Amino acid sequence: MATSSPRSAPRAVPKPVAEVAPAEAPRKSRTMLYLLLVSLLAVLGIAAAAWAYFRPATTAPEAAVRELPKPPVFIVIDPFTVNLTPNDGVEQYLQVALTLQVADQAQVDRIKLYMPQVRSRLVLLLSSKKASEISTVEGKKALSEEIIAQVAQPFLPDGEPQLVSDVFFTSFVIQ
Repeated sequence: MATSSPRSAPRAVPKPVAEVAPAEAPRKSRTMLYLLLVSLLAVLGIAAAAWAYFRPATTAPEAAVRELPKPPVFIVIDPFTVNLTPNDGVEQYLQVALTLQVADQAQVDRIKLYMPQVRSRLVLLLSSKKASEISTVEGKKALSEEIIAQVAQPFLPDGEPQLVSDVFFTSFVIQ
C-alpha cells in the first residue's frame, strides 16, 4: 500500500535554465554601463585637460595689463660751495648738495662722464643768484627748474639732451 504521508514536503521542482539567465543579464548590463560611464568620464577629463593646456592665450584688455612703473634712477652730485651775488654789499655763500632724478642708467653714465661740465654749469648758475632769490620755497623751486634746464643741455654740439626729471636738494645752506 502506498502510503503517503500528508506531512511530507512537496518536492522542489527545479527551475528551468531559461529563468536563471535573465536574472544574471541585468547584472551584466549594469557592469557594462558603469564601465562605459567611467571610460566616458575619463575621456572627457583628458579632453578638458588637453584643451586647457593647448588653448591659445587670451588677450586681456589693455586696462587690465599694466606695466609696473620703473624704479627711479638717481645720480648724487657731490656737495659744493659757491659765492652768491652780493646783496647790498654783503658777501654770502651757498653750500649745496643735490641729487638728480634721471630717466635711466644710460643717463647716469653720460652725466658722470661729463661731470666737470655739469659742475661748471651749476657753479655759474648758482653764483649768479642772490641769497634773497633762493632762500624762499618758491625760489628753490625756480632754482630747481633752472638746474634741470642747465643739466639737460647737450654736452656736445650735435648731442642729445639729458633726460632729467627732478632735482632734490639734500643740503642747502646760505651763510
